[in-house]
Amino acid sequence: MALIVQKYGGTSVGSTERIIAVAEKIMATRAQGHDVVVVVSAMSGDTNRLIDLAKSITDRPKDCEFDVLLATGEQVTISLLSMALHSAGCPARSYTGTQVRILTDSAHTKARILDIDDKAIRADLTTGKVVVVAGFQGVDEQGNITTLGRGGSDTTAVALAAVLKADECQIYTDVDGVYTTDPRVVSEARRLDKICFEEMLEMASLGSKVLQIRAVEFASKYNVPLRVLSSFVEGTGTLIAPEDEIMEQALISGIAFNRDEAKLTILGVPNEPGIASQILAPIADANIEVDMIIQNLGADNSTADFTFTVHNNDYKNAFAVLENCAKSLNAKDVTGDTRIAKISLVGVGMRSHAGIASSMFTALSDESINIQMISTSEIKISVVVDEKYLELGIRALHTAFNLEKTEVK
Repeated sequence: MALIVQKYGGTSVGSTERIIAVAEKIMATRAQGHDVVVVVSAMSGDTNRLIDLAKSITDRPKDCEFDVLLATGEQVTISLLSMALHSAGCPARSYTGTQVRILTDSAHTKARILDIDDKAIRADLTTGKVVVVAGFQGVDEQGNITTLGRGGSDTTAVALAAVLKADECQIYTDVDGVYTTDPRVVSEARRLDKICFEEMLEMASLGSKVLQIRAVEFASKYNVPLRVLSSFVEGTGTLIAPEDEIMEQALISGIAFNRDEAKLTILGVPNEPGIASQILAPIADANIEVDMIIQNLGADNSTADFTFTVHNNDYKNAFAVLENCAKSLNAKDVTGDTRIAKISLVGVGMRSHAGIASSMFTALSDESINIQMISTSEIKISVVVDEKYLELGIRALHTAFNLEKTEVK
């Protein structure tokens, strides 16, 4: 008997009618002879509603209390789904992250899973129950409720699949798989039948909203077969698997993008060893993740300009930290720009093909799109451009690399 972990996102459980439909899908999986563990998100709109409630009281809610509030969204869903299963004659048991004991660190709103106690889940499975677990949440060593950040239910599902040694982890969402890029931007975007962990990891880290990056990290580390499926359209979705299981690799598998980038620059810092550390250490201490980094020498070689990007949500905090750094380093000024976006080409085929960067830059140049920053790795090239050129740039690159003509194998 196979064990399947299924995760249903907010749109999949966005109403009681959809929750009942999810219950039917779960029972259909059980009818095929599988044990099922289900992870659910909050109903669509609930998390935003809770955030708005907090903001109506304070612009800066205390993180630990914010987590207590946000975790209630998933608690509603697990109870309603369990009720739907019971009403249909299917035994089920719901668990919050605390009840399972999904142990995390204490980084509220961005917690990381450290361990999962699977004893209660395994006991329920042996008695024929469907186990319904609240995604997105856990508990730290002190018993405080924590949350895993946006998209954290994906991570919960994959982590449970890894611990339980599930045969497959199925991520049900409002799209029917992973596409060459967002079909809302490029109507000719194609669904991929398979993509390797490494490519999916890059795409998730570069802005693809299909899966949370930590979910892909877990799947890759523990070799959990991961499949992205639609809750509303029947199909095989996209399988995310090790590279050696994919027979043919495209030169470019997809184009990821991120509108939520902000750029900060500290001007005129001393050009001497340790300056980068003195700038970035306080940023790290503020629990702010840095993405792309560029350092340019001044005309006299005695000073440098240091530029980096962060998530838009961290921009104000990062700017304040950088202003303090500027004072201590006697820098000339601090500037910032929130009207930028990042476009990235991803493909393991880059390893064995030259000229990808040149073709990318030419395609953008032909559309008069200026590149502000460039970052590369073995299987990706990222550029920062003015936000107003984002969709034009994506369409130009999709055409330049013939992604609309890639056959779905």
